[in-house]
Amino acid sequence: MVDRNATTPQTHVETFPNPAPGRDYVIRIRIPEFTCLCPVTGQPDFAELLLEYIPEAACVELKALKLYIWSFRDRGCFHEAVTNEIADVLVGALSPRFLRLTGTFNVRGGLYTSVVAEHRAPGWTPAPAALLPGA
Repeated sequence: MVDRNATTPQTHVETFPNPAPGRDYVIRIRIPEFTCLCPVTGQPDFAELLLEYIPEAACVELKALKLYIWSFRDRGCFHEAVTNEIADVLVGALSPRFLRLTGTFNVRGGLYTSVVAEHRAPGWTPAPAALLPGA
């Protein structure tokens, strides 16, 4: 269980049981203050992460996610590597039906980088999109 008084970064995430396992529903978590270090220069990198997932049996506990994301603050990471690492850890902890993690990194040397990592559980397919009147 996550320590509610934790004041240090954590290297794992905690989960809780999905309250509606019979339904596909999307959980979106916006993480606007992600930071890590450039592995080449050591300078800080800033990004916004957007986590979108359809849970199976478990959901991510938000404070635990915050403490896990904090663990990257002093690590040198390439954008591609860190986005995929976070996605892999979340897939390992949650075993979701679907997960997408988008990392939108601030400008570095005049270049913006976005990295999108996705996971689909074997055999899972999304329901067809609902067309609503007036859309």
